[in-house]
Amino acid sequence: MTVEGILEATKLPYEVVHLGEVEFIKPPNAVQLKQLNTELRKVGFEILDNRKKKQIEKIKTLLIQKVQSGDIEEHFSLSETLSIQLHKEYTQISRIFPEVEGITIEQFFLRQKVEKVKEWLVYDEFSLSEIAWKLGYSSVAHLSSQFKKITGLTPSHFKSLGNKTRKSLDKI
Repeated sequence: MTVEGILEATKLPYEVVHLGEVEFIKPPNAVQLKQLNTELRKVGFEILDNRKKKQIEKIKTLLIQKVQSGDIEEHFSLSETLSIQLHKEYTQISRIFPEVEGITIEQFFLRQKVEKVKEWLVYDEFSLSEIAWKLGYSSVAHLSSQFKKITGLTPSHFKSLGNKTRKSLDKI
């Protein structure tokens, strides 16, 4: 709705707006694109005008959805899942991700999982054992080790701090 409002305010004719995509009736010129990008940035969006960035956004969306589902099998294969979902070789996918994001796909996925652990700890929804199981960790010790490596805190210490150190998903 936000993007549609901006498109209407900038008088750019479009057919449909999907999550992350706009189909224009007539391609906008350079001036219109610049104006659109300026307006989108005011609300925290940006135009992804190249294929690499679009591919990266698809990867991030898939990984965020997987973590948010809380249904990651212990032997979950990141490379296999992304290759199947995106119909591309993982070596190709994993090579472009750090170019755009500055971190590897694995690091991004781990950060997403840690943020989900934080959420569940803050809301006291599950025990640490349940969280480890839901996020595909082989043990609570493995989860705790990765959590401490990323945050500098143990899960129990983090829980005692409350909601002070959580990040919004778009800031990860």
